[in-house]
Amino acid sequence: MSEKGPENEPVENEPVETSDDRIGEGLMDSSSDADRVPEASRWHLALREITTGNALVAVLSVLLAMFFGSLMILFTDEDVRYGLSYFFARPSDTFYYGWEAISGAYVSLWRGAVFNDLGGTFTQQIKPITETLKFAAPLTLAGLGIGLTFRAGLFNIGGRGQMLLGGAAAAFVAVKLDLPMIVHLPLAILAGALVAALWGGIAGILKALTGAHEVIVTIMLNYVGYYLVFYALTRESLLQAPGSANPKSAPMPESAILPDLLGPQFNLHAGFLLAVLATFLVWWILNRSSLGYRFRAVGENPAAARAAGINVGVAYVSAFMISGALVGLAGVNQVLGSVTDGATSGLDAAIGFDAITVALLGRSRPFGILAAGVLFGAFKSGGFFMQASEGIPVDIVLVVQSLIVLFLAAPPLVKAIFRLPTKEA
Repeated sequence: MSEKGPENEPVENEPVETSDDRIGEGLMDSSSDADRVPEASRWHLALREITTGNALVAVLSVLLAMFFGSLMILFTDEDVRYGLSYFFARPSDTFYYGWEAISGAYVSLWRGAVFNDLGGTFTQQIKPITETLKFAAPLTLAGLGIGLTFRAGLFNIGGRGQMLLGGAAAAFVAVKLDLPMIVHLPLAILAGALVAALWGGIAGILKALTGAHEVIVTIMLNYVGYYLVFYALTRESLLQAPGSANPKSAPMPESAILPDLLGPQFNLHAGFLLAVLATFLVWWILNRSSLGYRFRAVGENPAAARAAGINVGVAYVSAFMISGALVGLAGVNQVLGSVTDGATSGLDAAIGFDAITVALLGRSRPFGILAAGVLFGAFKSGGFFMQASEGIPVDIVLVVQSLIVLFLAAPPLVKAIFRLPTKEA
């Protein structure tokens, strides 16, 4: 007969726990403990972060590019080609010529970019590093501007136009006003940054109001900016030097020239100091200000940022204006540098496009961009010395820079070549 409860309702027989069940549960617990992965140590986590991070990929991209640059040096060296003609008879000659070509190229690159041990005086020995820093200043300033738009999810290709407008505005204030240096130089710098900021803001406004693609807009603005500056340089009432038939401004007056940092025997001027200050400023904006938080939020996901109450359009305009001001300061550096003879239509010197590479190599991080700017400044400074001393075409340096961009654009390729772990591994 079935048991009945107090209400005379049938009650299901409850399962009885046996000793076998308890033993089985114990075995399952012990097996799960055995399968549990031990927690990684702090050193292991740090090593994994380094090997899967972007910084290591950037360094390895540079090394890969220099490796392929070495191959090009081998193929363009006459002695190496001569050794290859009788390689099977005496292969050691080819290896000797190859080593001489590669080591000679990179030693001369070092001597032209960092320290020239063949210099007769200490000034001559350390002058290469000052030249590197001089070239690094505009690259860093422009790279900071491009990198800031990257963090906001934008792509500023208008560096050339912004540099030209910024440099032309600074030159206009420099040659048209007669003021004491304490007022004249800051005013010229401010004018260049402001005009370039307004010029960059055009792309931001079009992006915010119409959704126009910033890449197309900034490329077109490069042409507009170039011909505006060219027009100003052919009119004496604007920028053209009096009595000149060339599109060139008059030399900058002493009161509007960036002062030397280490004396007249070096070409390094306060433009590099301006680049360092701009690096700290951009770092503060991106990491310590609410504006930087909005930039990063919009860059990660514009729809989510809009849903969170962030005005995406205002963020676009602000990012392009700050970017334009920074890139414009690179043009100011070119015009007001103590080694310049005035503004020309070629004052940008392709820096507006090189800055994209600098921003990519620096991973859009301010101090990474500063380091990348110094590296590319070393390439530029050492490349000329390498060509003069070893007869190696300076175009090889340009190829190395292009290869750096190629490898930076394909991090999985770099990780696969060096068998680096991925973050999912």
